[in-house]
Amino acid sequence: MAETMRDILNPNARETDPNFPNAPADWNRANAESVAGAEGLNLGDDHWVVIGALQRLFADDAAPSARQVHDALEERFHDRGGLKYLFGILPGGPIAQGCRLAGLDAPAGATDSSFGSVQ
Repeated sequence: MAETMRDILNPNARETDPNFPNAPADWNRANAESVAGAEGLNLGDDHWVVIGALQRLFADDAAPSARQVHDALEERFHDRGGLKYLFGILPGGPIAQGCRLAGLDAPAGATDSSFGSVQ
């Protein structure tokens, strides 16, 4: 029997990872680890925080601009060094590479090096 309104409205919905409630429907940790492995990354706690932050941002605004994502990441990780810190853990760019890991389509312009991609 359905326990929540979400269960009633989406009876065939997949189980979501409780740590990533805003994840895209086709995303899971294994997807992120596979993408990371292909890009030469070993995901640590900091990477998962970035992934969760991006998924939350995209859940609030389905199509944020690259500038909005840039500013949100800078603000969220300001205490750790902001984008300088994020480029250290995501050398492919915090927006472009972060979105790939989070199972999200990067916003238009995210492959422009001025917005967080060095590829």
